[in-house]
Amino acid sequence: MKRVFITVLDGAGAGWLPDAARYGDEGASTIAHVVERCHPALPNMARLGLGQIEPLGYPADAGAVGAFGLCREMSAGKDTTTGHWEISGLRLERPFPTFPNGFPRDFLDRFEAAIGHKTIGNKAASGTAILDELGGEHMRTHAPIVYTSADSVFQIAAHEDLVPPEKLYEYCRAARKILTGRHAVGRVIARPFVGTPGNFTRTANRHDFSLEAPGATLLDMVSGAGQSVIAVGKISDIFAGRGVTSARFTHSNAEGMAEMMRAVREDFRGLCFVNLVDYDMLYGHRRDPEGYARALNAFDDFLPSFLAGMREDDVLMVTADHGCDPSYPKTTDHTREYTPWLIAGAGVRAGSLGTRDGFAHIAATVADLLGVPYSGACESLRGEILR
Repeated sequence: MKRVFITVLDGAGAGWLPDAARYGDEGASTIAHVVERCHPALPNMARLGLGQIEPLGYPADAGAVGAFGLCREMSAGKDTTTGHWEISGLRLERPFPTFPNGFPRDFLDRFEAAIGHKTIGNKAASGTAILDELGGEHMRTHAPIVYTSADSVFQIAAHEDLVPPEKLYEYCRAARKILTGRHAVGRVIARPFVGTPGNFTRTANRHDFSLEAPGATLLDMVSGAGQSVIAVGKISDIFAGRGVTSARFTHSNAEGMAEMMRAVREDFRGLCFVNLVDYDMLYGHRRDPEGYARALNAFDDFLPSFLAGMREDDVLMVTADHGCDPSYPKTTDHTREYTPWLIAGAGVRAGSLGTRDGFAHIAATVADLLGVPYSGACESLRGEILR
């Protein structure tokens, strides 16, 4: 095959994993709960086999033409970086550190010295709630708001009128340099916002600064073989830019899908790796199943035009990196779930791939399809996927 497109529906989990109770996530099932509650029409994903994946609860299409299955995360954790790294071939034995009680004082002292300013916050909080709580104080003192969540993140929020995004990114780079060793969180995230007290809103100028992957990823392997790696959305951020030949940053699912259409019209050989973030950021964390359903509808409506633009030697894979169930009552954070794996293309053989242990089967299969030497976890399913 000449080109493979991997599209990650960020947070679109497919049912709780056997070890979900260890994470407090037993009973979470992102797509199934959205389908059950909101009944989105997803005929095009069903045509690829979505309905044949029984735990998702969507009606099966007897004429499905895609390959379909589930992937079980083998790495410890349930965050974006871990999920994407495993999709790219890396299995992590230990989860990234989390700081539910805030970051240690010795780190904050070093960080504040590096940016020349005191900070406020330093606790686990919802990104919108902490603006309601501390946004006014930030406006008075100009002190950046720092916070975390159940995920391995260090987030810095600042008003764009007081701290322009580029300055906020400098703060994040300073934090990323210090957050190593026992403090090596998966991501440092810039969270710029605008507005006035009682009416603050986060802007689309979010930027993630990820820890660099500890081993070779699919992106390294494909680009190292002289092929293209087009990174759409936050993919380049997640991989700290490594292995990326073309980074295309987006602010929404709509922009991400527009970049997918742009890429499918281009003449390249290699991988186009896409993250569509709205499922997680706008709807999962904010407990909005109706918005989640609309976003699934939008992607489903987009699929026919994208599939029509694919060539005979193209393959599309649709998957996820973790769950983020908008109907789950126990948490507003990510949920430990299986992920769907839908595969389409003129050369793809329809049928079930079952449940596979390891997201890295995706990386192994993509490398095999592109004829690239592979050194990561899991095995290729090329022989099961192609006609």
